Amino acid sequence: MGKKGFVFDLDGVIVDTAKYHYLAWKKLAGELGFVFTEEQNELFKGVSRKRCLEILLEIGNIKANQEQFDKWMKEKNEDYLAYIEKMGKSEILPDVPRVLSFLKNRNVKIALGSASKNARTILEKVELLPYFDSIVDGNDVSKAKPDPQVFLIAAKNLHVDPMDCVVFEDAVAGIQAANNAKMVSIGIGDSDILNEAKYNFNDFTEIGDDFLESLL
Repeated sequence: MGKKGFVFDLDGVIVDTAKYHYLAWKKLAGELGFVFTEEQNELFKGVSRKRCLEILLEIGNIKANQEQFDKWMKEKNEDYLAYIEKMGKSEILPDVPRVLSFLKNRNVKIALGSASKNARTILEKVELLPYFDSIVDGNDVSKAKPDPQVFLIAAKNLHVDPMDCVVFEDAVAGIQAANNAKMVSIGIGDSDILNEAKYNFNDFTEIGDDFLESLL
C-alpha cells in the first residue's frame, strides 16, 4: 500500500460559498428583469461560471452577444468577490479543521481540488491555507467534473497514486470525477443525491477519527 493523499472540494465541503454564488447570480437576474430561485440554483452545482451564465440566460429567455455575455460574467464575479472579501473563520463548515488537523498530524498529504478560480483567496480568508500541500483550482484545469482531471492533477502534485487518494465532495459531478479517477469517494451531504459515493456523511461531525484511521 502506497502513501495516502486526501483531496477536498471547496464549495460545500470546506466552506459554504454556494450562497454567495447564488446571491450574485440572483442580483444579475434581477438586473436582467427576472427572478432566479434557489431551486433553479441547484442546476449550478459543480458547473463552470460560463455554463452557469448560459443556463441563467436560458431561464430568463435572454439572448446575448459575446460582449454582453463577457460583461455579465465579469459583473457576477465582482459581486461574488465582494462577498468573499468579508469571509472569516466562522464560515468554515463544522469539524473541517479537526479533520485537517488529524491528517496533518499523521503527515498525510492534502490537496484542494475545486472548480473555483478563487479557491486560494477563500482559503486565505478562512485561514486554512497552511493545511494544503497543493491547490488545484479552476485556473489549472481545462475539463470540468465529472472529468477526473482536477483530481488526477492533485494526485500528481502530491506524488500519490490516484488509487491511494480519498476525495471529499458534495456534488454528483464531483463524486463521479473521483470515481472516474479510481479514487475513494466520500459524499458530504444528502446520501440519496450522492448515492454513487463509496461512503456518505451529512457533514464532517459524523466522521470520527477511527473512520479516518481506517482510510489510512
